Amino acid sequence: MTTTWESSTSLEPTLSVRQVLTLERVLAGEPEVVAGASQLDRAVRWVHVAEAADVGVMLSGGEMVLTTGVLLAGDEGAQAEYVQSLYRAEAAAVVLGLGRAFPATPDVMRRAAERCGLPMVVLHRPFPFAELTEEVQARLIRRKFAAVSMSEAVRTALTGLITAGAPLQRLLDEVAQHSGCPLVVTNLAHRVLATAGERPAVADVLRDWERIARQAGGTEGDGWIRAELGGRGERWGRIVLCGYRGDHGTGRLLADRAAEALVLHRMLGGTSAHTWEEQSAQSLLTDLVSGVVPARQLLPRARAAGLPVNRRAFVPLVVRHGDPARLDRVLRLLGLSGIVAEIADGATAVLLSLAPDQDATVLTANLAARVRAEAGGTVIAAADTRAAWDDVPAGLREAQHVADAVADSSAALNLPPVVRLKDVHLRGLIRLLRDDPDVQSFAERELDGLLCAAGEDLLAVLRTYLATGRNKSRTAQLHHVSRPALYRRLEAIQTRLGVDLDDFEQAASVHIALLAHDAQQG
Repeated sequence: MTTTWESSTSLEPTLSVRQVLTLERVLAGEPEVVAGASQLDRAVRWVHVAEAADVGVMLSGGEMVLTTGVLLAGDEGAQAEYVQSLYRAEAAAVVLGLGRAFPATPDVMRRAAERCGLPMVVLHRPFPFAELTEEVQARLIRRKFAAVSMSEAVRTALTGLITAGAPLQRLLDEVAQHSGCPLVVTNLAHRVLATAGERPAVADVLRDWERIARQAGGTEGDGWIRAELGGRGERWGRIVLCGYRGDHGTGRLLADRAAEALVLHRMLGGTSAHTWEEQSAQSLLTDLVSGVVPARQLLPRARAAGLPVNRRAFVPLVVRHGDPARLDRVLRLLGLSGIVAEIADGATAVLLSLAPDQDATVLTANLAARVRAEAGGTVIAAADTRAAWDDVPAGLREAQHVADAVADSSAALNLPPVVRLKDVHLRGLIRLLRDDPDVQSFAERELDGLLCAAGEDLLAVLRTYLATGRNKSRTAQLHHVSRPALYRRLEAIQTRLGVDLDDFEQAASVHIALLAHDAQQG
C-alpha cells in the first residue's frame, strides 16, 4: 500500500541542544551559551569531536560539533569561515572548550554564530570530550530502541483492533492512550471529524480550534504534530496530535502509525471521509438530543465541526423518511449552514444555523419544498427558532416529538409542509403520555376486543375511520371495499368493543385509546 506519509516516517532519535546542555557531564564543564540562545531547541542527531577547519564538508546535518579550536587560533578569517561552514552544513550547535587555544570566548566566532543563528556554547572547565560523546550516543541509541519498540507496539495494537472490526473511535482512543495528549481527525477544510483523549483536554483544544487549525496546517512545533491521510496520490484529511509532550521524533512516528491505521481502517471498512463526517454530526446531534452533556460543553464541538454559532439563530428539524445524504445535498444547494445526521431509525435531525438577516420561516419552507420534490412521503417537523445555543437541545426534542406524533401515514393526512407542535394537537399530548401506566391500562381496556390477531384488520379500519373524521365514504375508498362491506366491519367493531361510534363521547374515548395504543407501539 502506497501512502502519502511514508516519506515522513523516521525512526531517527534526537535530543535538543537544550537537553544536551542539562546533562550532568556537560554541567561539569560550566557551559555558557554565548550565541544563538533562541535556537536551543534544535535537534541533535549526533555528536562529533572535530578539530579540522573544514569539518563542515563532513557533516550531514543535526550534529553537535565539539572542538578546542586549536587549528583556528590566530586566524580570524578561519574562525568566521568555520562557523559559517557549520551553519551551511545545518549543524545543531558548536561547543568550544576554552583552554590554551582560546582562553576566552573568541569574539569573531561569537558574532558569526549570532548572525547565523547557530547556537555556540563555551565550556569554562575542561573535561574529556569522549565522555560527552559517549553519554549522548548512548542516550540516542536508547531512544532509538524505545522508538522502535513503541512503533511496533502501536502497530500491533491498531492492526489487532482493525482485524477485530473495531470502530474508528476505538482506534483513536488507543492512539490517545499512547500519546498522552488530545488528538483530532479533520478533513482538508480543518473541520473536526473525530477526537480522542481526556474530555477536558479535548474541550480546551476545540475551544481554540480556529487558531490550532491554522497552526496544524503550517509548521509543526510545541508538540503539534500532524500526519496526512490519503493514498494513491489523494489526500482527504489529517490527524493532529495536540500538545504532545514527548520526543518530537517519537511523536512524529506515532502520528504516522495512527495515519497508517486510519487509512487501512477506511479501506477495509469501505468507509470514506464523508462517512466520518456523518458519524461526527450524528455524535454531536445525538448528544444534543439526549441532554446527557450540557449544551454549553458541546458548543466547541459544534464550532469545530464547521457549524457557525456566533450571533446565529438555530432551527431544529426532524425529517421522517428522509435520506441524510439527500438532506445534506439540499442544504448545500440552498446555501444553508447546518448539520445533518440520522438520530433514530427513520428519523433524521437537521440543525440549521441562520444569520440575523435570514428568515427562518421562509427558508424552512423552501427546504421542505425541495425535499418533498426530491422524495415524496417525507414528514418534516420543526421546532420554533432558538435564539440561544443552550435552547437547542429542547428544540431538537420538540421537533422529534412532533415527528414521532405524526409518524404513521394516516396521521400525515392533511398536514402542512412543515409540521409544528401546534399541528399535532391531541396526538402530541398522547405521545407525551404514552408511557404512563394509567394511559396504557386505559388503551388496553378500551380496545380489548380488537387487540388480537383476529382483530388486526378491524383495528386498521377503525384507525382510518376515526382519522378521517368518521367519513364512511373516504374510509371505504382507502380500504378498497364497498359501502355495505364497510358497514358490516363497523358493526363488528362496535360489537367487539361494546360502543356506539355514532356517539361522540364514546367515539372520542375509542379514538384517544387508539392514539395511545399506536404511540405505545411506536
